Amino acid sequence: MASVLYWEDVQEGMELPSLVKRPNTQQLVKWAGASGDYYQIHYDTSFAQSTGLSGVIVHGSLKNAFLGQLITDWIGERGSLKKLTAQYRGMDMPGDTLTCKGKVANKYENDGEYLVDCEIWIENSKGERTTPGQAIVSLPSRG
Repeated sequence: MASVLYWEDVQEGMELPSLVKRPNTQQLVKWAGASGDYYQIHYDTSFAQSTGLSGVIVHGSLKNAFLGQLITDWIGERGSLKKLTAQYRGMDMPGDTLTCKGKVANKYENDGEYLVDCEIWIENSKGERTTPGQAIVSLPSRG
């Protein structure tokens, strides 16, 4: 049986368990098909280079999905993701190791719901935060 994350177990400043992703060009092609984003900078190296890029880049929406997985893995089946936002501040390349990270920024009760605000981000292998974001989750309470 999976463990349950309760609101009472969460403290401001606590770190979320990291999630490591290693996207490759095959995953980008699959994501293009699933998302409908066929812009060639995500799978055609020659085209990407003709636009001034050094090679193909990871879809921003795929990085957003990685952050969604980071949060939903952490909150488990009894938690609920209420809001997820991300900003695309840097380009990530397939083959790089991307680490999704987060920490609890705030916890509070609102209208009987037990909520947690999280700061989330993706770091590339150089430790640069390329995709900062935020999430709001609702967790069950023992109370």
